Amino acid sequence: MPQHTRDWEVRLHLFEDGTTTKAHAVLDIGNTAVTGQGTARRNPHDRDIPEIGDELAAGRAMNDLAHKLLSIAQTDIEGVSRPGP
Repeated sequence: MPQHTRDWEVRLHLFEDGTTTKAHAVLDIGNTAVTGQGTARRNPHDRDIPEIGDELAAGRAMNDLAHKLLSIAQTDIEGVSRPGP
């Protein structure tokens, strides 16, 4: 049986505005794109370390993307599990 291999790429865009960092993750799965959003807010009293906001926002965007991808898979599973007409 031949192996099934694919390469999927995730693009991650980070935007910083003052004490807020936003991340937008995009996964192109061929016939569609799945996106995830994440936000990190720094307490104004905390030190300004942009990498931490980037990590939090990116992680949250990837987590959101993962949940959406799992939801798509669940819908697909249900679609093939139902008997056809």
